[in-house]
Amino acid sequence: MASMFSGPLTLTDLDDFIAPSQECIKPVKVERVPGASKKSGVIKIDDDGAYSALNDVGESYKLEKVSITLNDCLACSGCITSAESVLITQQSQHEVNRALSENKTCDIENRKFMVISISPQSRASLAAKYSLSIEETAGRFTTYLHSIGFDLVLDTTVSRELSLLETCKEFITRKEKYDKGDKSSLPMLTGICPGWVCYAEKSHGEYILPYISNVKSPQQMMGSIVKNFLASQKSLLPSQIYHVTLMPCYDKKLEASRPDFHSKEFDSRDVDCVITASEVIEMIERKGRRLLDYEMSPLDRND
Repeated sequence: MASMFSGPLTLTDLDDFIAPSQECIKPVKVERVPGASKKSGVIKIDDDGAYSALNDVGESYKLEKVSITLNDCLACSGCITSAESVLITQQSQHEVNRALSENKTCDIENRKFMVISISPQSRASLAAKYSLSIEETAGRFTTYLHSIGFDLVLDTTVSRELSLLETCKEFITRKEKYDKGDKSSLPMLTGICPGWVCYAEKSHGEYILPYISNVKSPQQMMGSIVKNFLASQKSLLPSQIYHVTLMPCYDKKLEASRPDFHSKEFDSRDVDCVITASEVIEMIERKGRRLLDYEMSPLDRND
């Protein structure tokens, strides 16, 4: 089962996630019954590897394994990786390949408009990997992405600039309130790292939350652009667009999974799937090719 997920997302040697926590190692679910004796919490491992517990009369019963999702991860200050078989679903190169494959074979009315947004840092990583210039990397990578089924290849630079502009506007508003006597409006804290935001939310709560900027990160800003502005341009519903982002950090997968960025009206996330440069390199090389093998293409524009 583990082989279905991206190598970097399995359980070993991650140094890119939120700091690991032993509290996250919860292989089984124990139902607490009011008034039960402590003996009912005794857990043992059976010969087949399953977990069992003893009830009040000493009888053994099977325990249900805990399923930890990305959203569960955001509910604690630790990390979802552990010695147990915790796997991250719907945020891997295999999920992207599945979506692309299904999109090629489905009926026209069910086909989705496939969009990928690329961060400058990820493009630079690919350029360093293949010893190419940024411009040549962008051109060859665009060709590759179109060849596997993406309809539109975008750059997140525009969303980074928008995010900075909105942050400036928010600071000016806060400063005006501060000058009028509202001393709780400053300082203003900003950070696009999901790990930092999660730490602030879970470790400091109401003490620090009022000072954190309300502006979306460039990734989620791009998600809003694609699922709202682009969708309206193409006369599509947000759910008719499948939006992938290529990001430099695995924590961005956690950010995209937050319920804050899910539209209940359209049952659609701003970002459907997040992959990283290392995962893209695996996708390219699995075909026995390198980025150098693809011709140059002009960069996509969606004016």
